[in-house]
Amino acid sequence: MEITALTKYARISPKKARQVASEIQGRNAAEAAQLLKFIPRKSARLILKTLNSAIANAENNNNLVADALIVKSARIDEGPAMKRFRPVARGSAHPFKKRMSHINIVLTEA
Repeated sequence: MEITALTKYARISPKKARQVASEIQGRNAAEAAQLLKFIPRKSARLILKTLNSAIANAENNNNLVADALIVKSARIDEGPAMKRFRPVARGSAHPFKKRMSHINIVLTEA
């Protein structure tokens, strides 16, 4: 049985979030939550919220025990990018993107 949780339009670039998400794949869900609490990055906080949501989904909707869950996958997909401009020399402007992510966590039973 697979339990999922999804956070859409998180305001962090997918590249930065994938660095943290790769650390929790294949770990016990409780162990992964403990690990994320001590990683000092914004992406760790966002992934932890999604992981806690997936654990709550498993407990409330499927009557599973949190200690028996394993993080099957933590996938970070690219969301839309807000296009902005930054002023530069001689009255010119350079475009840049403020990227967003979709965080998808899948848990399975051990």
